[in-house]
Amino acid sequence: MKFIKSIWSRLFLEERSSMSLSVFRMAVAFTVFAHVFPSLMHPHDNYLPTAFREFNASIFPVYILEWVIQSPAWVIYLFTGLFCLFSFCFFVGFLSQFSAIATMICCYYFYALNSFHVGTLSWDILLVTLFLMCLVPYHGDYFSVDSFLKGREGWRRKRPYFLQRLLQVQIAFTFFYTALWKIYPKGNWLQDNPIHYLMNMPPPGVTKWFLLRDVLRDKPEICYWIGVGVIVAEFLMLFLLFIRRTRSSAIYAGIFFHIVLILTLDVPATFFFLFPAQLLLFINPDHWLDWIEQKRAYHRSASRPVLLYDGDCRFCRFCVKRIQIMDMYARYRYTPYQSIPQLASIHPSLTLAMCRREVILVEPSGKIRGGIDALRRMSLNLPMMYLWIPLLYLPGMGILGSAIYRVIARNRGRIRLPQMS
Repeated sequence: MKFIKSIWSRLFLEERSSMSLSVFRMAVAFTVFAHVFPSLMHPHDNYLPTAFREFNASIFPVYILEWVIQSPAWVIYLFTGLFCLFSFCFFVGFLSQFSAIATMICCYYFYALNSFHVGTLSWDILLVTLFLMCLVPYHGDYFSVDSFLKGREGWRRKRPYFLQRLLQVQIAFTFFYTALWKIYPKGNWLQDNPIHYLMNMPPPGVTKWFLLRDVLRDKPEICYWIGVGVIVAEFLMLFLLFIRRTRSSAIYAGIFFHIVLILTLDVPATFFFLFPAQLLLFINPDHWLDWIEQKRAYHRSASRPVLLYDGDCRFCRFCVKRIQIMDMYARYRYTPYQSIPQLASIHPSLTLAMCRREVILVEPSGKIRGGIDALRRMSLNLPMMYLWIPLLYLPGMGILGSAIYRVIARNRGRIRLPQMS
């Protein structure tokens, strides 16, 4: 009994860094959005009463389907708006568990309303993944608005490995059951040659043109043995992914397999965004943590840019602490200008008036940046800001951002802030 408890604790309850789960959360959110949103662009064809509809009574009770089909147009548009809102919140990690649950409810609503556009095997797999993400109140403690607001260094915080282990089991058994389906009597790849059939189909809709397509079209024996190789590889993935010595090779093989699928077949977004990201969950997150700490140690020993801020301003301290959270690799040094006896020791052109007016970034090269320009430059080295870089560097954002920054800077003493954790 102790042995079973020990194995169970080691497999599911052992605490590890959940940072890699943050990246996977974004992959799930983006995949769900990429799968559903195109169908929302044509509501008259897909969801409104004018659409051709199919219903999945094996998933939903009949009374649920009858209730959903009576939805007036405004309810459908309401769920469309809610889906876009909550999928975005789930993507950025704002109230992530609530956003995940709300997104899943919207997905099931569209599924019940018309399963014709979303009722595929890849969609069912995606919904299972989304359901697993709803089970826990955390989806990684980095790359999320939640961790930013709480003021915590998320890459250090450890969580039970339960969710990541379930996601690992899911992707491994997805490979296994896909291989099992390929030897099922109704679609037996050992008796038929579906790859050769696909190579001889017209490209639009199913297959794409690729370099070896014309070669495989006339080589049925090669297509057959490729199919057998796919079956063997998918069966083996269930074991290779969980064996430490073969795990890395299995991850590379799985990602390569999905890249080949994407390049040769018109496959759903699940194959492109979700499955490769899910395979990366097999990497021990503590290895990521060790790598981050090595990067931090390296940058601390090197000459770093210095961010000067007003240490007497509560709002400034609040913002700098949040920037430090985003600075995962410790690329910057943060110093209140009041702690420097002679500002000229940092840079000859620095003055007290400059430091009081805005934050100042002094780079090792001697270049000085202030205000929004300093924040834009720092965003290039802050992983949590990568998604916002295109917005920060939009044409005209330098002028607009500077104006907004000046307004906030003049009124920073009046801004009410939550208690710093």
